[in-house]
Amino acid sequence: MIAGWLHEARSAEPSSGAGPCPADTASGHALAITHGAGSNCEAPLSVALAEAFAEAGWWVLRFDLPYRQARAHGPPFPAQAARDREGIRRAVEALRQSAAARVFLGGSSYGGRQATMAVAESPQMADGLLLLSYPLHPPGKPQDLRTAHFPKIETPAMFVHGTRDPFGSTEEMRAAIEAIPARHELVTVDGAPHGLPPKIAAWLPARFTGFTGR
Repeated sequence: MIAGWLHEARSAEPSSGAGPCPADTASGHALAITHGAGSNCEAPLSVALAEAFAEAGWWVLRFDLPYRQARAHGPPFPAQAARDREGIRRAVEALRQSAAARVFLGGSSYGGRQATMAVAESPQMADGLLLLSYPLHPPGKPQDLRTAHFPKIETPAMFVHGTRDPFGSTEEMRAAIEAIPARHELVTVDGAPHGLPPKIAAWLPARFTGFTGR
């Protein structure tokens, strides 16, 4: 039975059918989680994580970014990335209205990158970040780092990264996140490519809870 609040609609607005988890099982924390560039909120990893965090007593909102709400297929447009970040802000605000004690933000690949940029722009937006397969650079182009905003991140951030991810090696990731002034951690998944396996949901809620300090 899912103990937390699991919203499965493709938007950043809570549905009338969703409700809080029972007081005796709720952690009082909430997680808004979004997807990568070629995916949506129905991605197996997003679904598995939402269910696992909800079982652990978290309120969970998994949502589609605005570009995906606008069209079912295709990649995001770089020129409209600011709109996607606004969608992230709306999702976090929706969870704030649920009266959760703390609200965390998670995202896979492109979604995670936009999440880091959103908190760099609005430092008080979220209480922590869960970043899955952060796209450090395009495959084969290690010089094109996507880290210019890292020194502005004041939000604690936990990165989960596969050791076979072509968007950034473990060594590259470890060096890059040192630019983040907030508390940060790199968790590696041995042998995993850019698409992390849903089975990490079995241990990730406990690991992230430990990172958040509660």
